[in-house]
Amino acid sequence: MAKVVPASYRFEPLGAHHQRATFSSGVEALDRYLQTQAGQESRKRVASCFVLAAADGSVAGYYTLSATGIALTDLPPALGKKLPRYPLVPATLMGRLAVDRRRRGEGLGELLLFDAFSRSLSSEIACYAFVVDAKDGVAQSFYEHYRFRRLTSAGRRLFLPIAEIAALFL
Repeated sequence: MAKVVPASYRFEPLGAHHQRATFSSGVEALDRYLQTQAGQESRKRVASCFVLAAADGSVAGYYTLSATGIALTDLPPALGKKLPRYPLVPATLMGRLAVDRRRRGEGLGELLLFDAFSRSLSSEIACYAFVVDAKDGVAQSFYEHYRFRRLTSAGRRLFLPIAEIAALFL
């Protein structure tokens, strides 16, 4: 179920040429992050930021990826008992995902999510799950639509096993 990116957009790592100042998702923290922090964190290799760039260089949306771990005890018992008894299992964290509010309704959130899935799947580094931090109930509903589940002790932190993501691309 790979998603086709419209010809007017392209996915790219965040670069100095991207017009970030006008990006407005409606969530100040997400806007400020893209405008002031994302470049620094990418250069320091703390988080990788990928943008969905429009033909005019503006940013239609973005997301970040970094490595994380899930405590074995935070997984549902039925899943945790099938894994090696390490204290943490490896995961990919999508810490932020935002779409410019002027482009809402175009399905860009789904495009961003599936691009992040694809990058996670193509990594040669082991990863058991894909983790997101839902900022609010709307974001949580968005992720739950794609079958994300709550980690047992982490509030709005949700996960989807990478094996289930791989099945989406078959």
